[in-house]
Amino acid sequence: MEQTLDFILLLVALCSVSECVQCQYHFINEKKTWTEAQRYCRENYTDLATADNMNDMNELMKSVIDERFWIGLQRKWQWSSGEPALYLNWAPTQPDGKDECAVMRNGQWNDLGCSNNYQFICNNKNTGLIFINQKMNWRNAQSYCRQKHTDLVSVRNQDENEKVKKFISDNNSSGSDVWIGLFRDSWQWSDQSNYSFRFWKSGQPNNYGGDENCTAVLKSAQGRWIDDSCNHQFPFVCHEDKLIVIRENVTWSEALRYCRQNHVDLVSVHSEEIQRRVMNVVKRASTAGLWLGLRHSHILGVWYWVSGETVCYQNWAPGNGTSEEDCEHTVRSGAVQSGGDQRWISRPETDKLNFCSIY
Repeated sequence: MEQTLDFILLLVALCSVSECVQCQYHFINEKKTWTEAQRYCRENYTDLATADNMNDMNELMKSVIDERFWIGLQRKWQWSSGEPALYLNWAPTQPDGKDECAVMRNGQWNDLGCSNNYQFICNNKNTGLIFINQKMNWRNAQSYCRQKHTDLVSVRNQDENEKVKKFISDNNSSGSDVWIGLFRDSWQWSDQSNYSFRFWKSGQPNNYGGDENCTAVLKSAQGRWIDDSCNHQFPFVCHEDKLIVIRENVTWSEALRYCRQNHVDLVSVHSEEIQRRVMNVVKRASTAGLWLGLRHSHILGVWYWVSGETVCYQNWAPGNGTSEEDCEHTVRSGAVQSGGDQRWISRPETDKLNFCSIY
């Protein structure tokens, strides 16, 4: 009983000094296009600025000294199947920003108006690629593929691009453009954060001129957003997560001691927002998992964060974080997968992993 009481008092004490994981904003007073700004932020910080709520916007505006500047919101290309377009193979000068759907032409991609009529390629999960020798607009081609096969074809890497290029050559003697499943639709943050918070200026976004696919902030409009051409040059704001991956293979106790001696603490993932930030950095790890500040108490039969937060938000991988740990005598701690969907896993604390620290 005394040991249990000591444990509860420890949690109360830690709650009073727990740190909150936040990101820092950095205003860069150099004029760049949106893509150049994104590259600069990714090379020097974490990414172009993301804002999840009004607190973020208020914090972001504190450092700004220019009237108009880029943030990390952009209308992105994605596949009809729902996959993000990570591999891109645009022809020179493409996309020009004025059209929303993509064709393949001589193995490279061009953006064209979705109302144009072209032949297209479906993907069938059982039989593979299917060439449709009928001309339809992009939306009708998408519906056709979904009804009769699986979907319009996705081209996710160089090997698939070469395969589709050869398939078109074998089936399309005219050499005309062929629809693929790539289209530009919803707004997305550069760091893949959830786009739920919106702070658009009245009447925005309006896509004036047909090529306004990036987001700028107007200081005179109390920080509200407008859509603008990505090719315009403005200053910009980067964000920097206060998280760092330590590429050392150590036990959980060693990771905890290192973080508290050299930084702040092992990271606590007590919200979906923090989980997204962890997901941004854990891919840099050299091990399959990284230690978190998550610990299992055999005495109380509960998981707890060493920083003091209650484990309310949870993101366990199937079969992990269950009550079965109560019956084990091995001391267990929590880790996050560095690959896949970055869910949490329960591991013996003597395993040796990289770890994620607040600094």
